[in-house]
Amino acid sequence: MPQRARPSPDIHDLDAIAVAALEEARDMAPGPDRTEAMKKAGILRNATEIQGLFFAKRGRPAK
Repeated sequence: MPQRARPSPDIHDLDAIAVAALEEARDMAPGPDRTEAMKKAGILRNATEIQGLFFAKRGRPAK
């Protein structure tokens, strides 16, 4: 059975998820778990920025 492609989340949804992950990571106690959470939040932020560049409308400047 072929798998259906999942629609990619909107860039604003990804940005909200990245901000929430960063806030959650900042609230954690210092240590290896917080470090990993901060890294994952950074990866989400980068994914948001990359998606904005790839799916930008023609003629509009990148935000």
